[in-house]
Amino acid sequence: MHSGTQQQRQQHRQYQNSGLGQRTIAGARLSKSFVVTSTLLTINVVFFLITVLQTKSIWDNGNAPLEQLGWLQPYATLGGGEWWRIFTSGFVHFGIIHIAANMFSLWMIGRALEQVFGKTRFLALYFVSVFGASTAVLLFDNPGQISGGASGAIFGLLGCYAVIVVKLKLNPTGLLVTLAINAYITFSIPGISILAHVGGLITGALVAVAILYAPERDKARWQAIGVAIIVVALLGLVVYRGAVLSSLAG
Repeated sequence: MHSGTQQQRQQHRQYQNSGLGQRTIAGARLSKSFVVTSTLLTINVVFFLITVLQTKSIWDNGNAPLEQLGWLQPYATLGGGEWWRIFTSGFVHFGIIHIAANMFSLWMIGRALEQVFGKTRFLALYFVSVFGASTAVLLFDNPGQISGGASGAIFGLLGCYAVIVVKLKLNPTGLLVTLAINAYITFSIPGISILAHVGGLITGALVAVAILYAPERDKARWQAIGVAIIVVALLGLVVYRGAVLSSLAG
């Protein structure tokens, strides 16, 4: 018995040392890297700097050609066939305070979630949240209204954080405080897209459910199926809204 227990412990140590047993609750390998968060942050900052150079202003960069090409506007996006705005809008910001606040939030929340989800799952969470935020705007906002910024994706990360708190039965105080602060900012500052924030929050939570509650057997496959279902549903809503706007424009 003693010899068998020792052998089991040795095998377990070998398993851990090989990295096969080091998995997070999302099924990702344990890692201290947050290269995806850093890359996303860098892309956002580079986009902003280009618009600053184009307008020669860190406060009033909204008229920059790159800004106008990237922001989200329902008529231009769907009625005009400029579908890329669904995602590019998540990387354009209006003024230094806008990007500073969003990048601070991305840095603080993104690093922790990337370590839990791993690079691939975290990328899926981020971009599907952008998609969900844009979808909410396209469905319900004024067709001529413009919007942009990473806050829809960041609210998706917050929705994911909420699901983690529920799943692991963690103390929700930190989450509630963070949500309260962001809700206050969302509803108190004029010009912020409430729809994008709500859409990102709900989508991020759904993606987290698909990833964290997938069956253990063939976990990665079920996670991919769950996320794919969310993407197809969002795509269906966007196509429907596009058909409506095209008919109105015609």
